[in-house]
Amino acid sequence: MKVHLEVADRMRTVEIMRQPLGYRVLVDGRPRLVDAVRVGADSWSLIVRDESGATARSVEAVVTSHPGNGTLDVHIEGYSIPVHLRSGLGRRTRAAVAAKGSGPQRVLAPMAGKVVRVLVKPGDKVKTRQGLVVVEAMKMENELRAAREGRVRDVLVTEGQSVETGTALVVVE
Repeated sequence: MKVHLEVADRMRTVEIMRQPLGYRVLVDGRPRLVDAVRVGADSWSLIVRDESGATARSVEAVVTSHPGNGTLDVHIEGYSIPVHLRSGLGRRTRAAVAAKGSGPQRVLAPMAGKVVRVLVKPGDKVKTRQGLVVVEAMKMENELRAAREGRVRDVLVTEGQSVETGTALVVVE
C-alpha cells in the first residue's frame, strides 16, 4: 500500500509491505523494518529496525483519529504529531501546506497518567517543539510539545489531575 501523508506540515510518501515478521516501510524511499503490536484501543508497541536489522529501537505510539476527514494525531516519544491522509493528491506547495497547518492543534494525552507540570498558560506564544505539558505515565515523564508555532488558546488540565488516553490537554492556534 502506498499513501501520501502530510506529517507536521511536511508531505511524505509512505509505502507499507507486509513481511513474514512484520512490515517493510519506506518513508520517502528510506527503508525500515517494523514489528507492530496493538496494545490498546489506540495504542501500539513498535520495534523499528534499519534495513540490515542491526539497529533496533522500541517505540510506543498512540494514534487517535478524527472520523471523516482523514486526520490523525500521532503521539510518540512526547510529541503530538498531526497527520493528514493525502493519498492520490499531487505535491503541494509549501504555502498550501503552511495554510493547512494554521488550524487549532489539540494536544491529547498519549496514555492514561497524571499531569505533573503545565508549562504554558492561555495567551502564551509557543514555538515548534516547545514543551506544553508534562504527563507522568508508568513512572516516566512525557513532555508533550507543540507541533508548530502558535498561541495557546486553552489549557484544559491542571497539575496533579489524572487523565485518560486521548484527553485534550492544551489547544494551540
